[in-house]
Amino acid sequence: MGGNQSQPNATAIIGTGKGGPLDTSAGTIASRGISFTYDHAAEPALRDITLTVPAGECIVLCGASGCGKTSYTRVANGLIPSFFHGAFAGNQTTCGLDVETVPIDRLTPLVGSVFQNPKTQYFNANVTDELAFPAENIGLPAEDINRRITAVAERFGIGHLLHRSIFHLSGGQKQRIAVAAATMLGPRVVVLDEPTSNLDANAIADMRAMIEQMKDEGLTIVIAEHRLAWLNGVADRYVVFDGGHIVQDYEADEFLSLSPGCVAAMGLRALDLQPYRHRIATLASSPAADGTHNLTIGYKGKDGFTRAIPDLRFRAGEITGLMGNNGCGKTTLVRTLTGLIKPVSGRIELNGVPAKPRDLTRAGFLVMQDVNYQLFSDSVREELLIGLDETDAGITAQANQVMADLDLAAFAERHPMSLSGGQKQRVAIGSALMCGKDLIIFDEPTSGLDRYHMEQVGELLRQLASQGKAILVVTHDEELAAGWCDRIVNLGADDSGNNGSHVSNPDASSPSPNASTNFATTSTHERNAQ
Repeated sequence: MGGNQSQPNATAIIGTGKGGPLDTSAGTIASRGISFTYDHAAEPALRDITLTVPAGECIVLCGASGCGKTSYTRVANGLIPSFFHGAFAGNQTTCGLDVETVPIDRLTPLVGSVFQNPKTQYFNANVTDELAFPAENIGLPAEDINRRITAVAERFGIGHLLHRSIFHLSGGQKQRIAVAAATMLGPRVVVLDEPTSNLDANAIADMRAMIEQMKDEGLTIVIAEHRLAWLNGVADRYVVFDGGHIVQDYEADEFLSLSPGCVAAMGLRALDLQPYRHRIATLASSPAADGTHNLTIGYKGKDGFTRAIPDLRFRAGEITGLMGNNGCGKTTLVRTLTGLIKPVSGRIELNGVPAKPRDLTRAGFLVMQDVNYQLFSDSVREELLIGLDETDAGITAQANQVMADLDLAAFAERHPMSLSGGQKQRVAIGSALMCGKDLIIFDEPTSGLDRYHMEQVGELLRQLASQGKAILVVTHDEELAAGWCDRIVNLGADDSGNNGSHVSNPDASSPSPNASTNFATTSTHERNAQ
């Protein structure tokens, strides 16, 4: 049975209660009796946290969304209480510095941070400038800055992204740049909040290699994470949070020996993805149900690209998963399908009729990868009622039910931007449920979600499909794809090594072939052939 705070591992906890000296050695994170309540918050985010991360150790913070993981990373890197204000109690040292008394700029060179949403830490529009910024900010000479950029780019395999616009990178590419920038000053501690939330399997493997390399170099690493399988063999300890408390503190061997049922009971993601990958392979290996013809998507400009896409038809009552490596064009495709950008060539049809971008916008609803772009109201309730008649009792009752289904009822009057990343995503999904459109597209809907809420999203996708909606889910989440999708479209490399695409359909779980086709992309070639 795993240890907890009342029965701590002697190497993990320094002191008991409020007594005993803190470990202030370089590279060490030491917390004793830490409690914190954000300004204007009704409940504490952290409650009596006592924890030490020795120098050179890799520790994983896990638990349900909103359990306190992110708040603890902010304590570790000094953003609490220097930047995030509220009622702070306890003693915290990071790299030997007291975070309550030391200026934040003393911690900056010692602690590299990667936030849950990497866009919140960008200062430049160009990748190279972004990497240079931390070093420029502390006045390093140009020669040293250039040397560091070259070394970091080689270390993390991002040389091909140098000089590109950050705005034209995929979500996963942006995350990799954020990690690289966090190491530019050679910190002793690196703190990462959900570093793989937008990454594909290949990029996660690269992230694992980054973590292993930093660990080999003696850095202390703190990772707040829902996706746990990629950390097997890398993490030294797993600390489980719940309600702002530490409820379990496991050594890696002990944690990895837990049964899948025990892991699920704690609300944690799977530790072994092989069963899910086998299911995805099954979905992606059956004969295609539809013919494929090229539709070309993309955008112009210095960093522009074009991509040929097969003909896609989305059936009512079916959940289609769209997978593929970061940067292969998934997000550009869904923006094209919803009329946000025009196709380079070919046509998109609605029920057999050629559609203009405005027609596509009216017909479909897109839940964006970064939901901060589509949260506009002052409360969760108002967000769900945008564009609807708030005086209609049926509509307000539907909104109340959606909030209850998504565990948002307690936050009905909260400002959406004050919620956690996972809670914000559920608000956006709630808006999709309220819109009543026939095609609903989700761009990474489970990014940043714990197991319970991931499964909840899957149930809601199935509920939408059962109501006759056509659902397209862009995802890297293998657990979601294996458990809930009827079909997988893989925008990956084909057998010849080209950047091709294929569409596949399972034998058993698809709706009847007679199900209506609500939405189709059709190329000029196909129209002429007809």
